[in-house]
Amino acid sequence: MTEDLPRIAIPGPEADSTEKMVFLQEQIVNFLRQYSMPLIEVSLVFSKYTRQLTEALTIQAESEGETLPDILSQPWPVLGENEDSEKKGPPLETVLENLDDDRMDILDTILRSSMVATEMPLVDALMQLRQWEHLARNQLSDSQGAGQLFSPLEIPEEW
Repeated sequence: MTEDLPRIAIPGPEADSTEKMVFLQEQIVNFLRQYSMPLIEVSLVFSKYTRQLTEALTIQAESEGETLPDILSQPWPVLGENEDSEKKGPPLETVLENLDDDRMDILDTILRSSMVATEMPLVDALMQLRQWEHLARNQLSDSQGAGQLFSPLEIPEEW
């Protein structure tokens, strides 16, 4: 059965940055589509990685007397962001109790192993994950209740 599935070759360290980014993108898209991973879980994993990568790059930049550009150091603005931040949702404890830690660990492992195996530059990895974070944050901002938090992340066709 596994013979029918296409194998995506892992780009080596010497591969072009674009190849590495495409590989990471394919890994994320394939996993999220296969497992219909809930928006809230995807958001938490991407948030973890963008925070860790931003911290690592900030330390490196500061050691060189430089600063990271906002496009890397800050989350991208939510589209159509409005002042209605008083939306009521379920208690945080309820949301956290319903997370699937195993599924989140799998996505975490896919991200980490894809970046490590390709020796992807941290800047490229962060830029890639900022795009995903932006997609998730836009969908989170449109959520009207707990049901939508646990609905699968909607991935545009062009991704």
